[in-house]
Amino acid sequence: MRQIVLDTETTGIDPKEGHRIIEIGCVEVINRRLTGNHFHVYINPKREIEQEAIEVHGITNEFLADKPVFADVADEFIEFIRGGQLVIHNAPFDVGFMDHEFAMHGPTANVKTKEICGVLDTLVLARDMHPGQKNNLDALCKRYGIDNSHRELHGALLDAEILADVYLMMTGGQTDLNLSGNSQANTGGAEVIRRIPRNGNKLKVIQATADELTQHEARLDLVQNPIWRQ
Repeated sequence: MRQIVLDTETTGIDPKEGHRIIEIGCVEVINRRLTGNHFHVYINPKREIEQEAIEVHGITNEFLADKPVFADVADEFIEFIRGGQLVIHNAPFDVGFMDHEFAMHGPTANVKTKEICGVLDTLVLARDMHPGQKNNLDALCKRYGIDNSHRELHGALLDAEILADVYLMMTGGQTDLNLSGNSQANTGGAEVIRRIPRNGNKLKVIQATADELTQHEARLDLVQNPIWRQ
């Protein structure tokens, strides 16, 4: 399965008010592995960015002045996502902007995102898995132990990379390789991977008592030059 984890940054929150995409970031995942292949571009929206939006992502009008317009990157972008499954956090927001951009670009005026590729909304997935809890990207990073300390401002490529880590943790958890002698007989030579559901419960850590530590040291005293004390 080819999946494209995607995020965008925009000039504002509503394309119906003429707001535009100014950054697209995508990372490719094939068979649940990050391939290192990505699509990233800044776009000149040909309009002013709202101050509230600048405070979120830090992208200024001056920075975008010499960047390509959407029409210049549309074909390459479409080819990158075509036939895959987009993985997006709060998909209606990004898909709404993408459809708006396609509609404004003559050759893609009748194109809809869901006609090009599938769409999976990780916000819906997170709400199903963790009802009644915060499910924004920062909250999910904390819940799944993903370091996002370098995320001071929103950025499309950075957020797509973080979301890829979150999505893989949400949907896969740990893997257990079955390398026993009879695994090949059952799978035609392939390794068996058993997914272990991640329920979020923390492992209970039991500390040794002082008496147990004393007994342990006494046992080591009986061993000549034990490597544990080197």
